[in-house]
Amino acid sequence: MWDPDKYLTFADHRARPFYELIARIQADSPRRVVDLGCGPGNLTTVLGQRWPTAAIEAFDSSQEMVDAARERGINAHVGDVATWQPRPDTDVVVTNAVLQWVPGHPDMLRRWAKELPSGAWIAMQVPGNFDGPSHNLIRELVARSWSSRLADVNLRPVDAVLTPTGYADLFDGCEVDTWETTYTQVLTGDDPVLEWVTGTALRPIKAALTDNEWARFRAELAPALREVYPRRADGRTWYPFRRVFAVVRVS
Repeated sequence: MWDPDKYLTFADHRARPFYELIARIQADSPRRVVDLGCGPGNLTTVLGQRWPTAAIEAFDSSQEMVDAARERGINAHVGDVATWQPRPDTDVVVTNAVLQWVPGHPDMLRRWAKELPSGAWIAMQVPGNFDGPSHNLIRELVARSWSSRLADVNLRPVDAVLTPTGYADLFDGCEVDTWETTYTQVLTGDDPVLEWVTGTALRPIKAALTDNEWARFRAELAPALREVYPRRADGRTWYPFRRVFAVVRVS
């Protein structure tokens, strides 16, 4: 289950890659813009502001996120990105920090490029931090102390996403712009990295545990994260976070 409030705790950090992504889309007057994985809808509203004449579609797999988006006035629906098919007038598809959860998404991106009309845009961004210390510590803790209890939990592997070149290779004959950025995120508060991963990477683990087990898991993970990501004397914590981007104009 997704928690919209927890996800929005770091809204500024999560929004910056979105703005940098859509800035590369050169569509002037798209007929239909689709936000796949709209979350609580705080960024879907930006799409409507940029393209006010477009029909805006918004989907998310989480009912909680869809409910939060609807509270913002967005006509959002529950949907599965893996089975989504574009309408004939779909000119822009945006998927922000979603495809890392979808095994086999490279084949899905190839399919979209074939199904979308010529001149349409695909813009995607995924976190590329799965081999970072925070995610390695999570996997190590699960393997060391929680493997039997969490045997059925599908944690994202190190290779959950491709490199920029890997994404560029998917789109033969299309105009492709791919890149990566590592943000030095400035976090504050007690155990800020733990709070960050609680809203994303730890979500499947939290869903599989009882409240008491979840409290124990957090208590075991927290000191390891504090050691790797120490709080500075001024109270701030640096959390380097890599993201991978692709903007494609379909041929």
